[in-house]
Amino acid sequence: MLSYGVPQIRIISHQRGGLTQRIHACALYQRKGSIAMDRAQTREEYRDSGPSCLTVEIPQRTLVVLCGSAGSGKSTFAHNLIARHKNQGLKPTVIVSSDQCRAMISDDEANQFVNRDTFDLFHFIIHKRMFQDRFTIADSTALQVEARQRLLALAQRHHYHTCLFIFNIPPALCIQRDQQRQRLVGEQVIAYHTNLLQQALLDAPKENWNQLHILDEHTKVELAFLPN
Repeated sequence: MLSYGVPQIRIISHQRGGLTQRIHACALYQRKGSIAMDRAQTREEYRDSGPSCLTVEIPQRTLVVLCGSAGSGKSTFAHNLIARHKNQGLKPTVIVSSDQCRAMISDDEANQFVNRDTFDLFHFIIHKRMFQDRFTIADSTALQVEARQRLLALAQRHHYHTCLFIFNIPPALCIQRDQQRQRLVGEQVIAYHTNLLQQALLDAPKENWNQLHILDEHTKVELAFLPN
């Protein structure tokens, strides 16, 4: 049985190409204003070919938060995850997307003038899904600490398990992907997001996530839902 009152227990995984390093259980705690980490177990696996695979065990009452630059593949990751787990009852409606909320309000998912209303709706939908005990994926950049803290507070209010995926994708690949999309974000925005990402990589381990996983472009994630 998971204890939601002990947020210092996290699982952190790092993938780099064919090399997978997993820290299966880490205790993070404050020591003189800094974060100390005790590794319970570390395993390295070399895979000859194909993407790295990470299996994440979570309860049904989980808020999954995606964090990364534009063009890092967050939305594609979310939809692929749903498609692979449709036999477990997952539907596209588990994804709450800030872009989709922006489009619902203004008919334009690129309209940055409606950000306040967009995120009011974004958090409202997540809040209502939690009332229904629904598994939820929050799809936004979540690069700023205030954005992550608001989602954490919402999850804690509903006694939800939290899982943060940080997409540590090379800026050049983000730009390449952006250029292939109908709605371009642009190199300047991606450069700004890249700077925010570097800070998020430093800040996120100090935040109260139950699970934190750092993904690269080679990582494939599988979900294993724990029994209620």
